[in-house]
Amino acid sequence: MKLVCMQEDLKRGLAAVGHAVATKSTLPVLANVLLATDEGRLKLTATNLEVGINRWINAQVVRDGAVAVPAKLLTDVVGGLPNDAVSLSLDQKTQTLRVECGKFVSNIKGVDPDEFPTLPTVSSRAPLVSLSAELWREAIEQVAFAAASDESRPILTGVLVRTRDQILTLVAADGFRLAMRTIQLATPVSHAVDCLIPARTLSELARIIGDTDGDVAMVYTPGSSHVLFHTENVEVVSRLIEGRFPDFERIIPQQYLTRMVLDSGELAKAVKLASFFASSSQNVVKLKIEPGNEAGPGRVVLSANAAELGDNTSELDGSVTGEGGAIALNVKFLADAIGAVRSNQIAFEMQSAQSPAVFKPVGHDGYIHIVMPMSMR
Repeated sequence: MKLVCMQEDLKRGLAAVGHAVATKSTLPVLANVLLATDEGRLKLTATNLEVGINRWINAQVVRDGAVAVPAKLLTDVVGGLPNDAVSLSLDQKTQTLRVECGKFVSNIKGVDPDEFPTLPTVSSRAPLVSLSAELWREAIEQVAFAAASDESRPILTGVLVRTRDQILTLVAADGFRLAMRTIQLATPVSHAVDCLIPARTLSELARIIGDTDGDVAMVYTPGSSHVLFHTENVEVVSRLIEGRFPDFERIIPQQYLTRMVLDSGELAKAVKLASFFASSSQNVVKLKIEPGNEAGPGRVVLSANAAELGDNTSELDGSVTGEGGAIALNVKFLADAIGAVRSNQIAFEMQSAQSPAVFKPVGHDGYIHIVMPMSMR
């Protein structure tokens, strides 16, 4: 193998595949990145056996070949080079990769590429869904964080991706909150699908396609154990989580007794202030909603107190429909919900202190965030 590429391109490519490198594994080869020429380009591959990433970068290929080298070492070396042309050449006998850039030369010991595991392939390359990178990234960022991080309930560590007719739905829940994003598709999907993708995988996908302008296609064959996302220069292959996702539609309240519309920015500021006190008191923040009258508009009073620190109260004006009431929520989950709604105004709906709190963007359909209540004190 012998080729020349730009340092900046190689650095970005290594960053794209880097999070799929297994740092702790019983298979030492998984700590490597596979470099291989592929139809006039350089392909970088990394996998931790849960997710695998292929990233292609432009290169002037003189001689084809492949080698697996330690990912961290190569990333560190390339990151320390000037932004100039980098020459990569492989000594086939010793499996040593020579990295040259200007007056800088490094020789990195590699291993036979045949020892590197082959990424799973998806039998059908016809996309189930194709959306802009921006839309995928927005939907993932609104949902994936609500998945559980506790591996004791593997199903809740995933994001349910569901297709029905012309609707794509992404749902995540951790037992304390639920986030759901629906997207109207331009054309009906070829078949109805429910697949459970690790939230970590989708978060990686959102990171990788962060500077992509084109479309990202999702390829999935019913009954398959893997799903593939790809653009012109990137492929992300992930195993699916086995099991049945909870009946999330049953959790979503269909009506409310109190609805309040607030300025998202003002609410976020009030919640941040409350968090300084709530963090020392089981993260509890209390919301008291008061309907408007002839004297003025409706309002919500946020309060948090900690015996050791003191207390905090904020009052916000808003449009209130219904009888009002009070509810206690986890202040971190509340802050996450406000951040995920992504609109200038946020609608807050509730039935009682014991029922879930529902948050929706005002003026934009397609997103709903539910936070389970805490006990009132």
